[in-house]
Amino acid sequence: MPTEWLAVLNPSETRPVVAIIQARMGSKRLPGKVLMDIHGAPMLLRVAIRARRAHMLDRLSVATTDLACDDPVAEMCAEHRIGCFRGSATDVLDRFYRAAIAFQAAVVVRLTGDCPLIDPAVIDQTVRSFLEAKVDFAANRLPEGRTFPIGLDTEVCSMAALETAWREARAPYEREHVMPYLYDPPGRFRVLRVDAPVDLGHLRWTVDTAQDLDFVRGVYAAFAGDDHFSWEQVADLVARDAELNARNADVPHRRHTDAE
Repeated sequence: MPTEWLAVLNPSETRPVVAIIQARMGSKRLPGKVLMDIHGAPMLLRVAIRARRAHMLDRLSVATTDLACDDPVAEMCAEHRIGCFRGSATDVLDRFYRAAIAFQAAVVVRLTGDCPLIDPAVIDQTVRSFLEAKVDFAANRLPEGRTFPIGLDTEVCSMAALETAWREARAPYEREHVMPYLYDPPGRFRVLRVDAPVDLGHLRWTVDTAQDLDFVRGVYAAFAGDDHFSWEQVADLVARDAELNARNADVPHRRHTDAE
């Protein structure tokens, strides 16, 4: 495994916390979105740069498919020295599990390449809550609800729990969406939902459509391309800018995104 610019972040190897960003070009609603430009950089790189600032991560890499259409994802990772694992296009749980093995994870953090407003402080909060509560799985979104805006999604699990899911999950949606086996139905694992201080779960900051992309580009433009802004600053921005907030307000959100 090469030494990547983003793969090894912090020196701690006692509990390697590895963030894996799922990314592919074949989104149904906005094909190729993960490499679309956001204020001078491809979306996936925006996600990686913001996520790498999380103090609780030891490593960060990308998992994409082995299809030829995802060669550009691997090429971008190589250009920026980001670790990249390639695997099944349909069995995403298998791809994710094998990526976690390849990057020697003990704790696994799942991120997706269509969340360019991901906040390192939210990643840290979710990982820290997972470790302190000693659960099998922690996330800031679960089927019963969420309080963080859509697009800050962070899921954390132990390698042991992920291996159990990889071995036992059978339903197609469990294989496609990686983590559902860990929390649905409730009671199978020890699960923790991490909440925001205020309920902003209705806000939509992910990128599934052209309207979403227009919104995110507007956010970056408002901060003049400086991506050190926090999610609280974005929340304040959209509260003050009705036009920006309206750009994707009518886009319906799906329980399971078709994107990575």
